Parts: sequence; structure tokens; C-alpha cells
Amino acid sequence: MADAASIFMSIGLSEQKAKETLKNETLSSALKKAIEQAQGMLGSASIDKTVGTLLYSMVTRLKDSNRLSFLTEYIITRKITTDLQLSAALDFIKSHPKENLDRLKFEAACGMGVVVTPEQIEDVVELIIRKHKDQLLAERYRFNMGVLMGEARTALKWADGKIVKNEVDMQVLQLLGPKTEADLEKKSKAAKPKAAEKDVMIEQVSVLNGEANTEGKSLMEQLRGEAVKFHKPGENYKTEGYVVTPNTMNLLKKHMEITGGQVRTRFPPEPNGILHIGHAKAINFNFGYAKANNGICFLRYDDTNPEKEEEKYFTAIKEMVEWLGYKPYAVTHASDHFQLLYDLAVDLIHRGHAYVCHQRGEELKGHNVPPSPWRERPVEESLLLFDRMRKGMFAEGEATLRMKMVMEDGKMDPVAYRIKYTAHHRTGDTWCIYPTYDYTHCLCDSIENITHSLCTKEFQSRRSSYFWLCNALDVYCPVQWEYGRLNLTYTVVSKRKIIKLVETGIVRDWDDPRLFTLTALRRRGFPPQAINNFCARVGVTVAQTTMEPHLLEACVREVLNDTAPRAMAVLQPLKITITNLPTNAQKEVRVPDFPANDAKGSHVIPFSKTIFIEQSDFREVMEKGFKRLTPDQSVGLRHAGYVISVQRVIKDGCGKVCELEVTCASSDSVEKPKAFIHWVSDPLQCEVRLYENLFLHKNPEDASEVPAGFLSDINPNSLTVIESALVDRSVGKAKVFDKFQFERVGYFSVDPDNTSEKLVFNRTVTLKEDPGKI
Repeated sequence: MADAASIFMSIGLSEQKAKETLKNETLSSALKKAIEQAQGMLGSASIDKTVGTLLYSMVTRLKDSNRLSFLTEYIITRKITTDLQLSAALDFIKSHPKENLDRLKFEAACGMGVVVTPEQIEDVVELIIRKHKDQLLAERYRFNMGVLMGEARTALKWADGKIVKNEVDMQVLQLLGPKTEADLEKKSKAAKPKAAEKDVMIEQVSVLNGEANTEGKSLMEQLRGEAVKFHKPGENYKTEGYVVTPNTMNLLKKHMEITGGQVRTRFPPEPNGILHIGHAKAINFNFGYAKANNGICFLRYDDTNPEKEEEKYFTAIKEMVEWLGYKPYAVTHASDHFQLLYDLAVDLIHRGHAYVCHQRGEELKGHNVPPSPWRERPVEESLLLFDRMRKGMFAEGEATLRMKMVMEDGKMDPVAYRIKYTAHHRTGDTWCIYPTYDYTHCLCDSIENITHSLCTKEFQSRRSSYFWLCNALDVYCPVQWEYGRLNLTYTVVSKRKIIKLVETGIVRDWDDPRLFTLTALRRRGFPPQAINNFCARVGVTVAQTTMEPHLLEACVREVLNDTAPRAMAVLQPLKITITNLPTNAQKEVRVPDFPANDAKGSHVIPFSKTIFIEQSDFREVMEKGFKRLTPDQSVGLRHAGYVISVQRVIKDGCGKVCELEVTCASSDSVEKPKAFIHWVSDPLQCEVRLYENLFLHKNPEDASEVPAGFLSDINPNSLTVIESALVDRSVGKAKVFDKFQFERVGYFSVDPDNTSEKLVFNRTVTLKEDPGKI
């Protein structure tokens, strides 16, 4: 096995990835076969990582093993060099399952031999921009830029999508100039909400219990008053399915006396893990509904399972709720009410609605569970046995307290109390029996006089048991309402699976920026406003919603564009010496923090004889369409007021360009260059971490999509660390989580690993959406 792992690692797989691959016999066998064929074709030459990644991707996606050798040949001979070509190849094979493949047709379908030059990209984009010029000038940045990208991708099928997107962005910017305040205003058909609410404009959502077009409405407007079809406080009985007893109206009257008719909600997480993006919707919904209707919201920890609860989870949950901008009316715990819950359980037995049972846990699993032989045991006997459970006279699993009712999913007599000899985080060894969710949830809602118990859709099957238990004990009964969960593709949010990712070393911890826990998103630099905006854009839906990460990233860009000051950073530096400046030349350059709004401030950076630019901003050989620096083409330096021209290209011993000698001239004295690039002078060195999707497939937990399991689907390029990037001195005193736009590069945030000796930045998002995600 060790030899096989070494073989897999030799093509670029990580050690962990290699070990996981070996667990799948079919996958590892196919990969070995592909590598052996590749090595036979290459001889003594090794398989580089690019080829290795394509081989691995091909093996994991190929359904017809008879075509393995055929595709391997094309990858090794570098006729298939991109994932786009590989996808086309797999599609062609899938549509010709039993045929002898016509190689010419196959190669044509995969774009082999097609070379798309930068000039071609520039010319095509220029034609498309010209076609839509009048509408672009009229609508400016409100124009649907996806139309431009769609036409460009159709015309340039085999071009690098990122290059096409960059060219579109650059030509649009040249035509329209930077965004103005008018461009940044949200388009709305309805009256604008009050600025103080900082509500989010959304396009269209489904509203609970009915469809409604809410274009131009904010989250608060979605949740306010009649916008959702919830009952009014005190009118619980008007809700469909609500059970009215002879004492209901008296209980509602007392409830109204306590609350004064105020809306009361709660956010009830289990303190056994870190909150994720799905919880953000729950937080916004629970706290948002209370806020929109002048109510209050409790943060209540459902701490009824002492085996899994830790202090760090209690702390992190509250911290994330407050980070999203919400302040709980009160922080409570289910354990606050352990004695009262126990007393109510005794009352439930007295009323003949609960009994002590000795069926084992394994006997109660699954459907069609046989009725308990102890269901009709005498009340006094159950009271005695429940007291013995309380006193620790039974072993774990030897006895439970069960409620006499049938749930909506057919589950009979759910457990109310079970025995656990585990000290509780808050109550210590006081209790050895703990209530279950089915018993605790509705009673804590009742105790706290919650008006609207908002739950995700999977709890709908518990609504009847919720009503039953409150009525069986003759206590105030709130109303449970359900809404759809929010899920994201290319990730996992299960606590168990995240723990597995941490334990195997694939991610560092719960706050690894490639995860979608809230702590991870904060570390990556996502502003809380952007997450709230995203939840508003998803809307108040009943149906489960699955969104793609780029939609969340779009919300992040909207916020950071207005809030992240500009700076300049060079990720892959190329040294530039300006020969017509004195050795000790030093000039201060003032750079606006927000170019579209000078009133928001500026900062000063040095300009000297030696500067650094991006390696990609120089080409030694002039190419049509390349508008930056070449030996025959000058380029402008952003904010500096200079244009530089190459005088001499200096190379290292390997023939790689390592330095340029240039001359500079005032931009007022020479012809305007085709482009202006960013630069740094007397910079600070920093580490930059670039992130991509953690998983290769949209649904890594789907066995039909990823047969070998989610751990086999890790994207080997999900993290790239650049240790010697350079950044201008304006960010030298930045604090953890401070955010910047590095001009022409992306949005970045200071990582907690940052120290006074070492600056560390995470790339939050790129400046523009990756067209590969569209």
C-alpha cells in the first residue's frame, strides 16, 4: 500500500488524498493503470502535476473503463490540457458508448489544436462591446454584463474563461469609466427603506404560505406584519392545525398579560459545534422577524446532551450571533429549566401520558417499531421507576421515559428522558437523566412565552407532537412555523464531516477559510453585512434552497466595494529599476482610499528608483492585444503620474527575466499609454493565501457524484500560499480582519496569524466573478 501511495503522490496527490484513493479499490486500480500507461509513454520523464491532476480527474469521472487508455493517451500527449477539454471528451465518450470513436470528430469536439490568442479575444470582445455600446452607455453598470460574457464564451468556446472575463471587464471599464455613486445605488421599484434599517434589497423571493413578488423589498419588509402569513400574538388558535382545548383561551390570556402582545422568538442552537452558513439564515429569520415586528429574540442553548457540549461552542455561538449584528434579548439554556422540566415529566406520568420503558435503544430504531410491552404499566409504578432513574439506580440504556403519542412521521411514543452518566457543562453531576429535544423544545418555548417557534422544514413532522405535549400538560402552547433550509454547493456543513476534515489534516480547524462555518467566513474576510444580504436575497422561503458559493461572493463584493480601502500589492514581483532617476530619489504619491469618492480619504506611499510590478504585466515578446509593458510598448503607473519604457531586459542564469531597466516620463509629456498597472516601492513583504472551492464536485456528499466519498473529492488547488508577495506600506499597521482591495488583484483580509514581524493576508474574493462559475 505504501508503494501505491508513493506512486499516487508522484503525480501531485497529497499524502492524505493518496491514502483516501487507496480505500476505493476500483478507483485506485484505474488510477494505477492510467499511471502505468503514462509512464510507459513518457519513459524516464516524470508526470508533472498538471497532467497528474487531469489523470486523477479523468479517472474519477470516467464511467466507461474501456476508454481509460484512450483518454490517458490524449492527456499524456498533451492534446487534452484543460478541464474544459476533458469535460468535452467525457461528454463525447458518454454520447458514443459502443462505437469505435472517430478520432477526428473526437478531437474536433474537444477543441484540440485550437489556439485562441489574446488578440482574438480582444477583437471578439471589442465587437461585442460595440454591438451593445448604446445600451451600455444608457444603462451603464445596470446593464446585464452576463449578456456580454455569454456572447463572448459562445464565440470563444476554447478560450481561457478568466482571460475572457478580464478582457470584458477591462473594455467595459474603458468605455464607462469607474463606477459612480449613481451606479452604486440600488435599483428599486418600491419606496426606499429607511437608511437606518440598513436593510437589503432583494430581487424576488417566495414568502411563507404563499407566493408573492417582493422585488425591491428588504428582509425587514419581507418579515414585517402581514408580509408573512403568521398569526398575530394571542391569536395562536387561528393557525391551521392548532389544537384548542377548554383551557386554551385562559392560557392565551395569561400569556398576553405577561408579554403585552409582544412578538417573541428564539434561536435555539445545540452547543456541540460551530455555526455554519445555514445557521446564518436561521439567525436572520429568528432575530429578523422579532426586530421587524418590534419584538424580542432569545438566544437559547439546547444543552440537553452533555456528552457533546463544550465551552468553546457556547462562546463561539454567541460571538457569531453578535458578529452578524444581532443582540439577544436574553441568553438562556434548556438546563435553566431542568428542575421544572422534571416536574412536568412527573405531571405527565400522573396524567397517564408517559411511562417508563425498558426497550433498548437498538429496538427503538427504524420504522415499524413494536409497541412497548410496558406501555400500559400502572402510573404509580412508572412514577416509582422514574424516581429511581433520577436517583441513578439504573444503568445507561436500561430505562427511558416515553410519551404516549404518535408523531406525524409515524414514530410511536418518542423518548422524553434517557439516562446519561456524564457531568453536565452547567449543572455538573446534579442530574443523570436528561430530556430529549422532542420533550424539551416545546416546553422551553412555553416557559419563555415564545409566540413564534421558527424551525427548519425537517421539524414539520414534530409539529403535532409539539402541540400535543403542551396540551397534555395544559400549559401555554406557542405556534411552530417551518421554513426552508439554506444549503450551499461545493461544501459540507455536517459537524461529523468537518471534524473528519480537521482530523485528517485537510483543513486546519473549524475556522479554515475554505469551510463555510461562520468563523471560517469571518477569517476569510466576509463582512457580516454581506452574509445578511445573502440571506435576504435567498428570501423567506418554505422550500429548501441550494445556492452556489459565487452568489454569496457577489454579495461580498457589493459590500467590500463600498467599505474596503484600496492599496497596491504585487503577488509575483518583478524588479524595475528606473535609470533616469537619481539613486536617492524619493517622492510621495497620494492614493485615494476610494477612487470613486475622494471625500472618503487617501493615503501616501513612496515612489523611488526601484519599484516592483507583477510578472504578468510584462511580456518580452510583443503579442497583439497585450496592452501592458513590453520592450516596444510603454505602460502607465497607477496614481504615480509616470509612464515607463523598457531599456534593458535582465535575465538570470536560467534565462528567466528577473529585472527590467526602464526610463520614466511624466504622463503629461508623452502619449497616453494603453494601460495603467499597479506597482509597489519600498514595500513590505507579506504572505498571501489564495482560496478556491474545497471540493471538486458540487455535491461532494452525493454518492452518485462522488462514489469514493467526500474525502476523495478534495480540490488539490483549494489553497495556494505565496510567501513573498509585496504590499505597499499603507497597510503596515492593519489589524486582524481589516479588509482591503488590492488594486487589480482582489479583496483581502488580515488573517489572525498576522504578527508584527509577518503580515498575512487571505484573499476574500477576486475582484470579478470567475466565469467558470457561471
